[in-house]
Amino acid sequence: MSKYYVNKFLFTVDRDPDYLRRYTEDPRNFVATWEQSIGPRLNDAEMSTVHSFTEAEREALINHDYVALFEMGAHFFLNLTIFIGIYDEIFMTKSGPLAFQKEFALKLQSWKGKDYPSVAT
Repeated sequence: MSKYYVNKFLFTVDRDPDYLRRYTEDPRNFVATWEQSIGPRLNDAEMSTVHSFTEAEREALINHDYVALFEMGAHFFLNLTIFIGIYDEIFMTKSGPLAFQKEFALKLQSWKGKDYPSVAT
């Protein structure tokens, strides 16, 4: 897993309302755009050619599969907060406050009592 690149994606997209909107509305196209033109940007003048997503990472990001991302070693907090940004209002409308966070915890229940996957790159 290219943990650095996945975590960079989660961090960058969660902190930019336009990116988050685009990722929510059309994940497949946004992930491709991010991987090709946004993610490689180091600063205004430099681009990296080192990083790319694995096919499994790309599919997990496209499908908003936060369980798979967690199991691959994505940073727990970054993984949680981006999907709160996407799903919190939808879940809260249906099931009340913290409904998405409860769903997130429920889907990761099998990890209870186990060590988290490593977030080291």
